[in-house]
Amino acid sequence: MMTKAESKFISLLEASKLPLLADGAMGTMLHSHGVGFDQCFDALNLTNPAITGEVHRAYIDAGAQVIYSNTFGANRYKLSEHGLEDRVAEINRAGVELARRVVAGSYKDVLVGGDVGPLGVRLAPYGRVQPEQAREIFNEQISALCEAGADFLVIETFSDLYEIREAIAAAGKFCTLPILATVTFTRDDRTLLGDTPTKVARTLHELGADVIGANCSGGPAQLRRILEEMRAATPEARFAIKPNAGWPEHVGGRVMYSASPDYFGEYVEAFAELGVKLVGGCCGTTPEHIAAMDSKLKSLPEDITIQAVYATQESTARRDLAPKGETQLAKKLKQGHFAISVEMDPPRGLSAHKCLAGASLLVEAGTDVINVADSPMARMRMSPWAVCDLIQRNVDVETTLHFPTRGRNLLKLQGDLLAAHALDIRNVFVVMGDPTSIGDYPDAMDDYDMAPSGLIKLIKQRFNTGVDHAGADIGQPTSFFVGCALNLLPSNPEREIKVLRRKINNGADFALTQPIYQPDKALAFLNLYEDEYGPLGIPILAGVLPLYGTRHAAFLHNEVPGITIPDETLERLENAGEGAPQEGVQIAIEDIQAMKSWAQGVYIMPPFSRYDLSAEIIEAVKES
Repeated sequence: MMTKAESKFISLLEASKLPLLADGAMGTMLHSHGVGFDQCFDALNLTNPAITGEVHRAYIDAGAQVIYSNTFGANRYKLSEHGLEDRVAEINRAGVELARRVVAGSYKDVLVGGDVGPLGVRLAPYGRVQPEQAREIFNEQISALCEAGADFLVIETFSDLYEIREAIAAAGKFCTLPILATVTFTRDDRTLLGDTPTKVARTLHELGADVIGANCSGGPAQLRRILEEMRAATPEARFAIKPNAGWPEHVGGRVMYSASPDYFGEYVEAFAELGVKLVGGCCGTTPEHIAAMDSKLKSLPEDITIQAVYATQESTARRDLAPKGETQLAKKLKQGHFAISVEMDPPRGLSAHKCLAGASLLVEAGTDVINVADSPMARMRMSPWAVCDLIQRNVDVETTLHFPTRGRNLLKLQGDLLAAHALDIRNVFVVMGDPTSIGDYPDAMDDYDMAPSGLIKLIKQRFNTGVDHAGADIGQPTSFFVGCALNLLPSNPEREIKVLRRKINNGADFALTQPIYQPDKALAFLNLYEDEYGPLGIPILAGVLPLYGTRHAAFLHNEVPGITIPDETLERLENAGEGAPQEGVQIAIEDIQAMKSWAQGVYIMPPFSRYDLSAEIIEAVKES
């Protein structure tokens, strides 16, 4: 029996400094050929081998030297979802044999990896499946792949080190084929269970995997960061990298990936310089991505210089503090997209159904992010954390959490920040908050340990670097995108500029303003700031509160500090009569058009929860 050292796969990896080129996504290509995500991709090895073979052939023609068998989900647990649990061996053997037939027909020397994915169930202690049960399931699949003639085993896209340990143990028991083991990471460069690249690399290497690395996750930029840390932890290991074509986005009911083939081609050189032994693509990648990578590899010198990577406290504890896992709001503002944000108030009781229905309407209209207020007007309402989480999970839109310092001491501030981050709420809008004296519980505690500018500094200069207020390690850096409040029509412009300057210096990423009904005067304030300090430097989302009628306008004008409504606007509402709400919508649209020259987005506050009026405004702005 051939040993691992004698295998062709290992020999090819060691023969050159340049990496072997693997294939790209199988699932993406099958779906593009009309196979629904509800179908069993692995069963196509039996029911429609031609379509799977076509994908293999396309990757080989694009330059792939290694292809993975179409067996990623061919284990007993996942196949049982399609009533195929008794055909595990048959489907896995067919997957390898089909890949071998395609290779033979291509007249190229291409290797076949027997692909093994996660079981789709949680192992103890985080689930009910015991390790010995998992190993038995892996045994069944891996033995079939080995018997069918795979050149090596691929154990990929795992997020649980307990589970991948059982897969590697099963592989070592049934054959002497080399093992390639890769793990997937979340946006914060950790696995779903919180393991760092350092821990993953050391664990996989100690378990005896011949090649280790990362796949899936985000795009090439993220996996380059992860690779550097893995190499620093285990410099003696061989590495494989197969990134997604960026983070997936849902557009018109379709899953879209943004990273282009040319972008992948450029990153191949970076991976080669880091000593990667095998490189390819994962979700969203196509033969065009592989062809671009092949073209770039062929242009590189065979004696390419491998960069040294050194483990340091900075790299292992809080490495790469550049923006990572950026929120969609952050990306859109960076790209110059005119962002639309809409405010929603949490419900007064237990039911969040109206909130979710309103959020769905706003998303259909085209809003980019939902802002969730925290006890507006100091009225008792559901926790905004819960509402943000419900909206993000059920409506699939990003949220911004309003985060007042009112009523929070230093302990609660920091605990609440950790809670928000754990719920994947990364946009936070820091404000003082309405005083409790005006709300339902005027005698409630209204103290605070930190002003908004101080909280911004705590988030950006402490939490986002991985430590708390006292300098204690919180395990990993957070990645909050922080907004501050801004009054563009202040009674004391000098004081407002001074406070704004402090917020920006402390790290504010964007600003939300109070409702604006005089765009020209708002611009005058910005010009005043620029005359003293230069361009503002952070994007502004201008506040828009559609006027519902003359009484609404009179209340805002007379009783809300910082809001002034021009006489001509009041007159338009008066003349509109019963059509005042629609006239208010038209005024808001005109104000937004006037503010587009200096604002990078709008922050719409629906009057009296009339989300339908906000939707009209959004649609009009999108069309203009």
